[in-house]
Amino acid sequence: MEKIALLFPGQGSQYVGMGKSFYDQYSIAKQTYEEASDVAGVDLAKLCFEGSLSELNQNENMQPALLATNVAAFRVYMEEVGIRPQFCAGHSMGEYSALVCSGAMTFSDAVRITKLRGAMMQIHIDRGTGSMTIMDGIDASIVEQLCEQYSGEQGVAVVSCYNSPTQAAVSGHQYVLEEIEAAVLDADGQVTPLMSSAPIHSSLMAEDAERLGQELAKYSYNMFKWPVLSNVIGQPYGDVERIPGLLTDQMVKPVQWTRILQYLERFGVTLAIEMGPKNVLNKLTKTNCPDINSLCFGEKAERQKLISMFQSDGKKKKGVPTVITKCLAIAVATPNQNWDEAEYQQGVVQRYKRIQAIQEQVENAGDKPSKEQMIEALELLKGIFETKKLPVKERNQWMNHIIDDTGHHYELAEYLVHEAVGVK
Repeated sequence: MEKIALLFPGQGSQYVGMGKSFYDQYSIAKQTYEEASDVAGVDLAKLCFEGSLSELNQNENMQPALLATNVAAFRVYMEEVGIRPQFCAGHSMGEYSALVCSGAMTFSDAVRITKLRGAMMQIHIDRGTGSMTIMDGIDASIVEQLCEQYSGEQGVAVVSCYNSPTQAAVSGHQYVLEEIEAAVLDADGQVTPLMSSAPIHSSLMAEDAERLGQELAKYSYNMFKWPVLSNVIGQPYGDVERIPGLLTDQMVKPVQWTRILQYLERFGVTLAIEMGPKNVLNKLTKTNCPDINSLCFGEKAERQKLISMFQSDGKKKKGVPTVITKCLAIAVATPNQNWDEAEYQQGVVQRYKRIQAIQEQVENAGDKPSKEQMIEALELLKGIFETKKLPVKERNQWMNHIIDDTGHHYELAEYLVHEAVGVK
C-alpha cells in the first residue's frame, strides 16, 4: 500500500491561469476561491485567471491566491481520490496550506494571515531592502561560505532555503547578493533571481517576524489529522501550541526542505503528490529522494494518472482512518524528548515497526482491524509516548483524537476506562 505525503508549494509556482482547470471542472474548487475571496476582499479567481502577472505577483495578492489554489487542489484530491496522507509539508508559505489541509488551521484564518504576511513582504520589495536568489549546480556548503565571505558592513546574505544538496536559495541585501551571484557563476553554477521577492527567511525580516508572531498568537489551532513537517526543524510539529512560534521563526530561519524530504524517506513514504499549480517541489523530490515516486496533482495528465491508479485498486480508494493507521501517524507526529539512542530504538522504532506489522496483517486480510489488534496498537503507542517522555495531558489528547477520528467509542470503551483515558 502506498505511503503518501502531500507537498504544498510556495512562491515561485504562481502563474496567470493557475487553478483554472480545477475551478471550471469542480464545484468544490469554485467554492474554495469564493470563500478565500470573501475573506481577502479580492476576487482571487479573477486575479488568478484574468489578472496581469505583475498584479498577481504583488505579495498581498499572490500569497492568499496561491493558498486558495493549493487548498482547492487538495479538496479536489480528497473528492476524487480520498486517500488520506501519512504526512503533509509545505515549502515556505506553502506550509500554511499544509496546516489548513491537516485541520490544524482554518482556511479563513490562513487567508487573513497570508495576506498580512504578503503585505509585510511587499514593503521590503517596494523599499528595495533586499531579495532572494536561487543558486543551482553548486554545493550548499560552498554557498554558505560565499555568504560568510561577502557579508559585512555593506550588507548581509544567508542561505534561506536548503532545497537539495546542489540547490540553495540566498536572501539578503542586493549588493551582497550580486557579489555572491557572480562568484557562483564563476564556479560554473547557475543563478535565478526571484522576481518580486523579499529577503524572506533571513534576519532582515526580524521586525516583521515579531509582528507576525503577535498576529499568530490571536488565533486558535486544532489538533492535526495527520503530521505536518515544519520548515524550521524539518520534523513534525507534534503539538499545535508550537504553530505560532515555528511560523514566526520561519520568517527569519532557513527552510530545511532537504531535511523534510529525508524525514519522509526515512519513514517509508513511497508517493509524494504536489498539491499546487505546477511541478516545482516534485522536481526537488526526485533530486533528493529518487526512490520516492513523485507526481503533481495540478498537472492534468498526472492528475488523471493518480485518479486511475487509485480507482483501479479498491483497497486504496477512499481510504478511511483506522486505529492502526492513526497510531502509525501519531507515533511519528509527536515530539521526542528522550535523546538516549538505545532507548529510542527499543521504545520507539521497534514499537513503530510492530504497529506497521499489525497494519500489514490487516491489509493482507482485507478486513477491518479487530478489537485485539486495535488494543495492541494503542498499547504500543502508549509505550512510544512513555519513551518519548510525552506529557500525560498530551497523551490523553492524542488518545481522544484517535477515538474521535475513527468512531470506536463503543468497541474501546472498556479499554479506555481501564486506562483512565477520558472520552469526550
